[in-house]
Amino acid sequence: MSVNLTAGSEQHYHLSGRLDRDTVPAFWRQRHQWIPTDNALTLDLSALSRVDSAGMAMLLHLDRTLRHQGQQVRYQGMPEQLKLLLTLSNLDTFFDDAEHQQGV
Repeated sequence: MSVNLTAGSEQHYHLSGRLDRDTVPAFWRQRHQWIPTDNALTLDLSALSRVDSAGMAMLLHLDRTLRHQGQQVRYQGMPEQLKLLLTLSNLDTFFDDAEHQQGV
């Protein structure tokens, strides 16, 4: 299984599949094809079936990339597995499940 980013309604995107050490490298190498260009966007994570530390790191890098491009991102539907990883990494305040506006 892989990870996919699909566009929903205006400025709303969905990540689905597995975001782990097996899928992140290839997905990240192709980021220029899928990184959203909206000034403000919502990223729904509720369809992720698995997230490991590689997936968490990719999301942190994605957030930083978007912010450096002057974009604002809001996260929804954070899986419990990702919440636990963020807590164990002392990054639990990084994402607010509904209204993330800050970054690393």
